[in-house]
Amino acid sequence: MSTMVATKAEAKPKVNVTPEELLEMPDGGHYELIDGELRERSVSVLSNLIAAGITGILHNHCREHNLGWVFASELGYCCFPWKPGRIRRADVSFIRGDRLTEEQLSEGFCSIPPDLAVEVVSPNDLVGKLDEKVDDYLRAGVQRVWVVRPAVRAVQVFRGDRSESWLWAADELSGEDVIPGFRCKVDDFFPITAHAKEQSTG
Repeated sequence: MSTMVATKAEAKPKVNVTPEELLEMPDGGHYELIDGELRERSVSVLSNLIAAGITGILHNHCREHNLGWVFASELGYCCFPWKPGRIRRADVSFIRGDRLTEEQLSEGFCSIPPDLAVEVVSPNDLVGKLDEKVDDYLRAGVQRVWVVRPAVRAVQVFRGDRSESWLWAADELSGEDVIPGFRCKVDDFFPITAHAKEQSTG
């Protein structure tokens, strides 16, 4: 029985993929689409855990105050007019309720930029690609981007006017004018590790 070995050409990811093709892929939610090429999202157990926690925190606040919709990482955004075929997926995102129509809710990919995009950094994330993603969001009209950095328990806040700031574990993170009334400690985004427990009890 012979074994087939993939050639280098066969092993390369397919290029010139369209958004429609990505939408039909059973595992398409694991990929972004950049210049026709599938780009697998870099995630870790910790980044998934943090993203899930942030989704819950934001969802509870937005639902209580009827502010809008909070989405997990499966939602793809196709809202980059300079690159019509580009698909981005934020780990967490928020869109004001008055911005989404019934028609848009039935779309395969969201055609409007979110008001907030959250990216949780994983160990394998490349700085250049993360910077590129933040730039895409801001250029598309996203008003706030939170880059959550588990390694230093901090959040880097980017604003639509291109200003930015760093917030550390003990600092308070505000939704500002994007998610009115939202406030929490940055440290609330991070799970309590065994090391942290030892420090708090020692």
